[in-house]
Amino acid sequence: MTNRNDPAFRTGSMQREGAMRDDRLNWWREAKFGLFIHWGLYSIPAGRWKGKFIEGIGEWIQHTDRIPRKEYSKLVDQFNPLEFNAKKWVSIAKKSGQKYIIITAKHHDGFCIFQSNVGKYNIQATPFGKDPLKELAIECNRQDIKFGFYYSQTQDWFHPFGNGNDWDFDHSMNNQDKNFDDYVQNYVKPHIRELLTNYGPIAVIWFDTPKIITNKQSQELLDLCHRLQPNCIVNGRLGNSLGDYCSTGDNAIPNNLQNFDWETCGTINDTWGFKIDDNNWKSAEDLIKNFIDIVSKGGNFLLNVGPTSDGIIPKASVDKLLRIGNWLEKHQESIYGTTPGPIQNLDWCKTTKTIENIYIHVLNWPSNGKLVLPNLGKSIHEVSILGDDKKTELNFENFNSDVIIQCPVLPPDPIVTVVKIT
Repeated sequence: MTNRNDPAFRTGSMQREGAMRDDRLNWWREAKFGLFIHWGLYSIPAGRWKGKFIEGIGEWIQHTDRIPRKEYSKLVDQFNPLEFNAKKWVSIAKKSGQKYIIITAKHHDGFCIFQSNVGKYNIQATPFGKDPLKELAIECNRQDIKFGFYYSQTQDWFHPFGNGNDWDFDHSMNNQDKNFDDYVQNYVKPHIRELLTNYGPIAVIWFDTPKIITNKQSQELLDLCHRLQPNCIVNGRLGNSLGDYCSTGDNAIPNNLQNFDWETCGTINDTWGFKIDDNNWKSAEDLIKNFIDIVSKGGNFLLNVGPTSDGIIPKASVDKLLRIGNWLEKHQESIYGTTPGPIQNLDWCKTTKTIENIYIHVLNWPSNGKLVLPNLGKSIHEVSILGDDKKTELNFENFNSDVIIQCPVLPPDPIVTVVKIT
């Protein structure tokens, strides 16, 4: 096993092991699959500013083009997502097999997409006025989906004491540390109190880009989250090696099995926030294979969508998600509630396991249908293809410590066939 020094990991978590932490994480360890939602003012320009195409990911448009705060904040007057439908969004996640939803309550542009008594740069200032996060919280509860918030705790391109905006504000002043601490104490913490007080049970607070945050500030935020909602878990991007689990870099998957709790957040195209010109969609097959790879190494997959400013999740994203859900419907027992399987070093397959079963996810089907699996031992009772309505038992034999399974020449599933060993 490797550790959090794997280059795939952006930030780790050194939170002490303990019964309370395990209790918080148990649902997440079984869930495996979540929906990430990036939605905010950046959904309005959708990658273009004053008629010009802006390179880079959509939610970073203000930073990329160094748009003055005074100009960018005028987008508040245009935000009116009349097509937003919380029931539809949560239903998409449900049908896709996702067990939790995390949405951007405040991204780096500083706009809060929730009703807040802390500052005025929030959803109440828009023509929409209503709080979409409250509607999502209610709907997640109805459909038995865990709910959580993304919150940018360090970067804030609107607040003068936040980090990251060096085109409107001079951050080279001697009192920068004092100003940032004021930001954390009197802006960030009150927001977190609102998010963990006004929306019912919250499963996750997902922090991002710790940058200049101090160990003391990270620890205080972690303690605040756990104090307000003891069952709420916090990701490792809180900073300073604190949090309940580790986060990889964006779209990064470690090369090997990991011996700690971790998660990959990934995109379906290139951007996170909606960008009208980004049609570089990953195939459903590749997304499913990435998901299997992640789970086989002990991780969770948080897969992102970027709704439009009208409140519509792009059809291409929905189509990919539902195709993943269709595959999961037949193969869910090989994913949910499993742990990494015994075979970790073969390119053509990934494995997961439960107490009684081993699941072989065949990524590249052999032309002769013969699967050769090393070091599985001889205590095998039955071999079958998961999702096979005929429940056909497959012939197998032991050869030294290897197991050889004879399967059909053609793969039974066009994406990934799963062979179940009992």
